[in-house]
Amino acid sequence: MQEIFDLALVGLGPAGATLARVLPRDMRAIALDKKDGTEYSFRKACGGLLSGDAQKSLARYELTLPKSVLVDPQIFAVKTIDLHNGYVRHYQRFYVNLDRHAFDRWLISLIPSNVEVHEGTRVLSIAQEDELFYVTYRENGREHTVRARAIVGADGADSLVRRAFFPDKHPRRYLSIQQWFDETHASPFYSCVFDPETSDCCSWSISKDRQFIFGGAFPLDHAKQRFERQKEKLARFGFRFGEVRRTEACLVLRPQSPRDFCMGRENVFLIGEAAGFISPSSLEGISYAIDSAQLLADSLRTGTRGAAARYRAKTMKMRLKLMIKVLKCPFMYQPRLRALVMKTGLAAIDMAGTEDKTC
Repeated sequence: MQEIFDLALVGLGPAGATLARVLPRDMRAIALDKKDGTEYSFRKACGGLLSGDAQKSLARYELTLPKSVLVDPQIFAVKTIDLHNGYVRHYQRFYVNLDRHAFDRWLISLIPSNVEVHEGTRVLSIAQEDELFYVTYRENGREHTVRARAIVGADGADSLVRRAFFPDKHPRRYLSIQQWFDETHASPFYSCVFDPETSDCCSWSISKDRQFIFGGAFPLDHAKQRFERQKEKLARFGFRFGEVRRTEACLVLRPQSPRDFCMGRENVFLIGEAAGFISPSSLEGISYAIDSAQLLADSLRTGTRGAAARYRAKTMKMRLKLMIKVLKCPFMYQPRLRALVMKTGLAAIDMAGTEDKTC
């Protein structure tokens, strides 16, 4: 008879990989992920900066980043560009510049043997029959079906698990687009760009190992055209793009009310961005991915019975924190309020030998 797993886990980003690593050791689990170690693997369209909150989340496990996931340079300020109001300001930040794909792969390498890991797979369908979940996936050109007593969706903004079991949940979604170029700027920099003409969210740029990446989150209607329009504006501002070396794209969630969070029910659970746990102001999601995975693992230590209620209670503080960030959004994204904050220069760095100017 085919083995029945205690848990099937879909997705091995920071949320899924963390859950797989900290699950109770007596739980037998299978984890399915579309990434692999090849050049053509799926790569998340992410700036690849580890925030202070994410650093703290890793520190709780006494995890230290290997040199292989770090990239040059390490930058200590964000150049904030408001194309609408014409302001430029520099603000101190303590991010770690890393290779996001290598970071995800490193987290996967820490998963213990009680979890059976399958990379380079595509999950085709998920169904529930009686008390078991049937997960069908394609691997190496062949289809397989596994059975499990519980299922966890750690599969991001376009979560198949969420769509299968919570079809009425429709959080606000954007298309994140990111492109890579050869770095030709005289001085590497990290930027955050606001341009309400093309998006009511933000864009970013960062230098990584002699490459320059530019990306942003755009409304789904005409997202590609919006992205190219913003590139045109920034090229006039001094950004150097050149030949596109790689393009990445994925959906990203942006919660705006408590209804956008979905933790699960009975033996179906969601963690990380699949649950809606991502900052609506900065789109930072790694810290929430790691923390929600740990909270679910804690909820499962006494078994799956009642785990959904325990998990919901444990995530209350996290959901409150995200709702506070929703209240913060107008000061970042409403043009007049943002202009007021940037005009004062509050908390901005006085740049040595130069002055921040208007665009």
